[in-house]
Amino acid sequence: MEKDKKFKVAVVQAGSEIMDKEKGVLKTVRLIEEAGAQGAKIIVFPEAFIPAYPRGMSFGAVVGSRSPEGRKDFRRYWDNSITVPGPETETIGKAAKQADAYVVIGVIEKDTAGSQGTLYCTALFFGPDGELLGKHRKLKPTGSERLIWGQGDGSTLPVFDTPYGRLGALICWENYMPLARAAMYEKGIQIYVMPTADARDTWTATVRHVAAEGRCFVLSCNQYSTKSMYPEEISSRDEFKDLPEEMSRGGSCIAGPLGELIVEPVYGEETILYAELDLDQIAESQFDFDVSGHYSRPDVFQLSVNEKEQKTVVWRE
Repeated sequence: MEKDKKFKVAVVQAGSEIMDKEKGVLKTVRLIEEAGAQGAKIIVFPEAFIPAYPRGMSFGAVVGSRSPEGRKDFRRYWDNSITVPGPETETIGKAAKQADAYVVIGVIEKDTAGSQGTLYCTALFFGPDGELLGKHRKLKPTGSERLIWGQGDGSTLPVFDTPYGRLGALICWENYMPLARAAMYEKGIQIYVMPTADARDTWTATVRHVAAEGRCFVLSCNQYSTKSMYPEEISSRDEFKDLPEEMSRGGSCIAGPLGELIVEPVYGEETILYAELDLDQIAESQFDFDVSGHYSRPDVFQLSVNEKEQKTVVWRE
């Protein structure tokens, strides 16, 4: 596919319409329209943007028991998660088409193939024709995330060939899994999307490392969210009293293929980060290091990736 060497990208740092998928879709469409009007050809949203990354919520769970109130919180979360494909993806696809842009967005996806009771933390990819190109399900939820999300498998590890380079994503702490990163590098990823819920300074170091290691552009996207964004009805509200008003401070940023920051992390506000990227910089950066090319040692190290869909995936370890 012929490449457009220079193009504009947008990283949307915004908070979810928590536990409200209808409002979440409307906000998504508005932000796609705004970024598209600025000429962005790739538009990226945070992890779990629809319906929420439920930071601070316990869902009434302690080791050995779950509360009735927590079950109701989970049911509300489940009610506001989305099917893929479904009416929400159709609406987002139309917005991507209107903007003439690729869109990558984090959602919570309902399982439709099995029991329908399992949720997945998923990144969806839309093309500028409005089509849902595919998805990536998070391979390993972290910590308490394992109570509310199932594990993805190797069947959803896509990298898409686009006019703006090869586009793919790993979500949050999957990027601390060296072999998951290696799988992306083997597929020739050039625009590496990192939706996340991690706003710590160490995450910026991770972004820069992945960019330098993969000789790729990295678009890292996090939410800016506050306690006031959470519905009053959730049982975890009482647990929030000792938490800061700022639940997620942001920290979205964009890095280039030598590990340099093109757009520094932004904290403390909802905003859209923009950058002009040039694919020629990837070739220049690979002059002395190509992780899956001349700097690899396949005679010593070999990577095996099982990309078959698994009927049973371990959940709630």
